[in-house]
Amino acid sequence: MKNLRDSSLAELEEMMAKLGEPKYRAKQVYEWIWQKSSGDINDMSNLPKALREKLSAEFTIPKVRNNHSQYSSDGTIKNRLQLHDDYFVESVLIPGDKRLTACVSSQVGCSLACKFCATGTMDRKRNLDFDEIVDEVTLLNDIAIKHHGKPLSNIVFMGMGEPLLNYSNVLKAIDKITSPDGLGMSPRRITVSTAGVAKMIRKLGDDKVRFKLALSLHACNDKKRNEIMAINETNNLKTLVEALNYFYQQTGNKITFEYILFKDFNDSIKDADELIKIYRQVPADLVNIIEYNPVEGIRFEKPDEERTEAFLKYLSAHKVNAHVRRSRGKDIDAACGQLANIDLTSVPVAQNV
Repeated sequence: MKNLRDSSLAELEEMMAKLGEPKYRAKQVYEWIWQKSSGDINDMSNLPKALREKLSAEFTIPKVRNNHSQYSSDGTIKNRLQLHDDYFVESVLIPGDKRLTACVSSQVGCSLACKFCATGTMDRKRNLDFDEIVDEVTLLNDIAIKHHGKPLSNIVFMGMGEPLLNYSNVLKAIDKITSPDGLGMSPRRITVSTAGVAKMIRKLGDDKVRFKLALSLHACNDKKRNEIMAINETNNLKTLVEALNYFYQQTGNKITFEYILFKDFNDSIKDADELIKIYRQVPADLVNIIEYNPVEGIRFEKPDEERTEAFLKYLSAHKVNAHVRRSRGKDIDAACGQLANIDLTSVPVAQNV
C-alpha cells in the first residue's frame, strides 16, 4: 500500500485523469489529506464512493496519533506520539514569554550514541517520513492553540534523532510546514540542530536553505569531543569549522552553538578559551549555554551556579554573544537530552489530550 500523502497535487491530477475523474477531484483529495484527514480514505465524504474504493485499494494514510501527554509545572507539555507501525517518538511544546516552541523528533531513536543523551542510549529503529514530521508539528500546533490560544511561533529540530541523517524527509517536511497550504511559518523561525555531520552541513549550503542551523558543540577540542560524541571521530572540529563556513558562504545564515556545561569536564576557564577560539573561526551569532539535565545511568552532573556564571562572564568579557538557556520540563523528563520514550502509562500526572 502506497502512502497517499507522497503524491503532489500534480501527481493527483494525473491520477484522477487516469481514473477518468474530473481534475477538481485532485484538489479535493489533496486538501482532505492535509487539512481534514482522519487517516481513513473512506471518510472522504466529498468523494464518490466508487472513487474512495479505488483509492483504498491502492493507498493508505499513515497518521501519527498522540498516545500520551504529560504536563510540567512550568507549562511544558511532553507528548508521546504513536506511529503507524507502533513505534513511538517524543515531542515537546515549550512555552516562553513571547514564544511557543515545538521541539520535534526526526528519527525513532538515534544512531550517534552521544554519552550525555538519553536518546543516545536507544537504537535507531528508522527515520520519520516527511508527513510524520508534519503530523508531529501539526499536533503540537493544535495543542498550542488549545492551551495557549495561539499557534506555534518557532520549531526546533532538537528532539530524538539526528536531523541531517534524515535529510530529505526533514527538508521536505520543512517545505510543507512553511508553505501556504501548510502552517505558513517563516523558515527563519525554524532551527535544525545537528551533532555535526559535515557532509550534510555542506549540502544544506548547496541547497540554499533559509532556516537556521545550530551545532551541538559541547567540547572544543577533539580529545574531549571524541570522548562524549563518537561522531567527532569522523567529523572532527577542523572539518566542522570548514563545513560551517561553507554553509555561511552559500546561505548568509549565521550559526548558533549549543554548549551543555558538564561539571569538571568542560566548564573551566581553559574550556571557555577553547570555545572562544572556535567561536571566532565561524560566523556564529550566539552560544547557548545549556543546563545539563540528569539522565539515569549517565555519569555527568550539572556544575553549580557560581561555576556557570564564571564561565558565562568570561565569554561575555571576550565579546562572545552567550546566554544560559534554562531547561524547561525537567520534572517530566522533557528537557534537553532527556527524551527516551519511557513508559508513561504509570505516570500519575500524565493526561491524554
